[in-house]
Amino acid sequence: MKFLAIICLFLISFASIAVTPDKLGNVNAPKDGTYNYRLGSFPPTINPFSYTDVYAAEVHSYTLESLCDRNIETYEWQPRLAKSWDEAKDGKSITFTLRDGIKWHDGKPFTAEDIKFTFDAIMDKDNTYKTARLKPYYENIGSVEILAPNKVKFNIKTVYFGNFSTAAGMSIVPKHIYSDTSKKNLKKLNKSIVGTGPYVLKKYKRGKKIELVRNSSWWGKDESMFKPLYNFKKIRMKVSKDDNLTLTLLEKEKLDFIGLTAEQFFKKTGGKKWGKEVFKKKYSNKSPKSYGFIGMNLKNQLFKNVNVRKALYHLVNRPLMIEKFLYGMSVPATGPWYRQSIYADPSVKPVGFDPKKALELLRKEGWKDSDGDMILDKKIDGKKVNFSFTLLEPNKDFEKYLTIFKEDAKKAGIDVRIKIVEWNTFIKLLDERNFEAVRLGWGGGAIDNDPKQIWHSDSIAGSGSNFVSYSNKNVDKLIDQARKTLNRDERIKVLRKVYKQIASDVPYLFLFNAEYNFYGHTKRMKGPKDTFTFGIGTDYWWVSK
Repeated sequence: MKFLAIICLFLISFASIAVTPDKLGNVNAPKDGTYNYRLGSFPPTINPFSYTDVYAAEVHSYTLESLCDRNIETYEWQPRLAKSWDEAKDGKSITFTLRDGIKWHDGKPFTAEDIKFTFDAIMDKDNTYKTARLKPYYENIGSVEILAPNKVKFNIKTVYFGNFSTAAGMSIVPKHIYSDTSKKNLKKLNKSIVGTGPYVLKKYKRGKKIELVRNSSWWGKDESMFKPLYNFKKIRMKVSKDDNLTLTLLEKEKLDFIGLTAEQFFKKTGGKKWGKEVFKKKYSNKSPKSYGFIGMNLKNQLFKNVNVRKALYHLVNRPLMIEKFLYGMSVPATGPWYRQSIYADPSVKPVGFDPKKALELLRKEGWKDSDGDMILDKKIDGKKVNFSFTLLEPNKDFEKYLTIFKEDAKKAGIDVRIKIVEWNTFIKLLDERNFEAVRLGWGGGAIDNDPKQIWHSDSIAGSGSNFVSYSNKNVDKLIDQARKTLNRDERIKVLRKVYKQIASDVPYLFLFNAEYNFYGHTKRMKGPKDTFTFGIGTDYWWVSK
């Protein structure tokens, strides 16, 4: 999963007949024009091994490829770099046969060696490539074996329901580029990328923009299944951090597509250009949904007690935030992934806004205002400690939500200091565990949920994704059990227990789950539909003349 600067998953029945890409879009769409796309912040690195955020992932989606990919209508796996595959009946191996004639952006041939290298680098025991956040997914694969220049076998070490998805969805990088671990090359790889994908990195201006151009030598350009895809000649990714400025850039056609907040959709898109020059869309689909949260450093003495965390949760006035800023288009989150997910326990109810209950819990744990300064305090290890902490926020547009929380916390005697932090610095502080509390979000991940990356104790070390240092042995045990449970119905039962236990432990103050989302686009952008079943599908859009 990826970090989001703004701001789960449910069961589906796959269609029995695959819907191929050439049946989804316009095979006669013009292959021209520039797509101006917004980056909410500039990624600290675009290295496929060490990146952590959604902005780098956007670059990867156009430049890197995997052995297979998902169909946007059915969510079934379909061929990509691999033309076919075979899963052993005993479940102990998966063999992929590669397409012929594929080349890297630098012209070198793509071979099975690159697949083996990518896997070995991810699982490097010394974490040379900074891949700690990826290891939980690949740890059940024992090795990658080269059978021929165009054939590889993934040898399965441990039963895991996601083994095929892990192997098929691994973004492959070239061995001849990424095997050089010298400081000079690693620094270079933070701002460059070589893949096999339909676009090539042309410009990289740190903090400002990233520009991609069509890969004229892309292996898939003449394949019928890819005819309606990747219609832009150039993709220009521009950094725009302020939501209001971003909306203005769309209206001026400096950007072609942006996600809209509910407030923008309902209150800020009524000008004369809307419906003529620029358009807005409200949509709902079955793609995995992101969620936002306030995370507390559980190593900090202020947050070690679960009743204290529950008290803080009771001070988050989510109904007011949803009414005032989200226009009723979201619901309060209840736990560690999307509450409408089949993997979410429906018996878990939202924690309500209840300042009285919050004070009761705080008093129970010994917090009181002993010196009349209007801030609660308590003796910890013989020293008086004020209930005061800094909450880091990477997106200034979200500050208005936190201000409501800050004021309600103040009334309860808790001093919350909101600090807006630049994205690259923010990520560094997370990796170093150098924070008291943060407001952040997680991308939706996969339809079939695996919470190990974020919630297992093993994911704390090595700059892993469990940056709040949540640890519960029973949760670890249940997650491990779920990963070995191949039957989805049985896995649902196990993961609902995980959901309920994590929600009870309150490691995050879970915020909202969107029921509807919104976007805006310029009139020159055309597409086959507003949204597909499992995504908007901008890869099928084109620029009209």
